[in-house]
Amino acid sequence: MKEFENKVAIVIGGTSGIGNATANALLEGGSTVHIVGRNVNKVADLPNLIKHSVNISDTNEVNSLISEIESLERLDYLVNASGIFGPKPFLEHTVEDYNSYLDLNRGFFFITQSAAKKMKDTNGGSIVNVGSMWAKQAVKATPSSAYSMQKAGLHSLTQNLAMELADDNIRVNAVSPAVVNTPVYHGVFGGKEEAQKALEGFNGFHPIGRNGSPADISNSILFLLSEKASWVTGAIWDTDGGVMAGRS
Repeated sequence: MKEFENKVAIVIGGTSGIGNATANALLEGGSTVHIVGRNVNKVADLPNLIKHSVNISDTNEVNSLISEIESLERLDYLVNASGIFGPKPFLEHTVEDYNSYLDLNRGFFFITQSAAKKMKDTNGGSIVNVGSMWAKQAVKATPSSAYSMQKAGLHSLTQNLAMELADDNIRVNAVSPAVVNTPVYHGVFGGKEEAQKALEGFNGFHPIGRNGSPADISNSILFLLSEKASWVTGAIWDTDGGVMAGRS
């Protein structure tokens, strides 16, 4: 992937799941990749990999990351892939539950602002947010009101920034996945093995007949980052095995 040679990328949530698959692909393509997460030590060291141990829900830690972004010589790509998912009935949600989701969006907002300023100063760039099918459609089996609000906010931010940043040669897009087999479900179902068994029941939820993999989503992210998508901005791509197309 010569397209990604000598590029500089930041991947928020680059330590696992979709973010990690995206970071690995960019690294293989020759990019310098800054991964941001709370447990960066679980990722093996590489010459072109820079780790930032940051909880993006913490304002002070975000401010420290912003200072590091400001010090970069250039920035070509930003991927906002961090996320949490804990289905819970609306009537049982606590303030803590709500804040755990919405604090993420505050972090995304100001990290993206800093990244966009750097991109504007260095001839533009490309931003991809990882949204969710749950932002577009409720699923009774997985009640996710606060999660859906958070992801819908990311979708809206995507479209607003696409308009505002176009003159600065910055494209902003999002992917909107359905069920993807990532560690985010381990906590939902009580562990890795339990999650694998539980997720088998969701294969048929997708018209294609299977859950997604991190690579399924990262492939779309990489395309949106690349110049092959140079006329695409403000898009929210249903990368969902056909879920949003209809029902049988």
